Amino acid sequence: MAISLYVITILVTLFCAVLLLRAYARVRRGLLLWSGLCFVGLTVDSVLVLADMMLFPSVDLYSWRLASVAISVSLLLFGMIWERI
Repeated sequence: MAISLYVITILVTLFCAVLLLRAYARVRRGLLLWSGLCFVGLTVDSVLVLADMMLFPSVDLYSWRLASVAISVSLLLFGMIWERI
């Protein structure tokens, strides 16, 4: 049951990233690019959560998970600030 939730989370974040990056390719709005890159990072985080909890329970990937989320949110924050200027 838990593994299916992790997989659904990965698929949803990947789907959001693809949709945002496709929209960026069409209209070339910067915020779409930064949002898409944020969701790519969140997809990486979801994969790391799956790996940490199910595939490699003896390996601690917590710091890698935190780093991927921090980078993802930083990209989105940078994009929001950059678009404001």
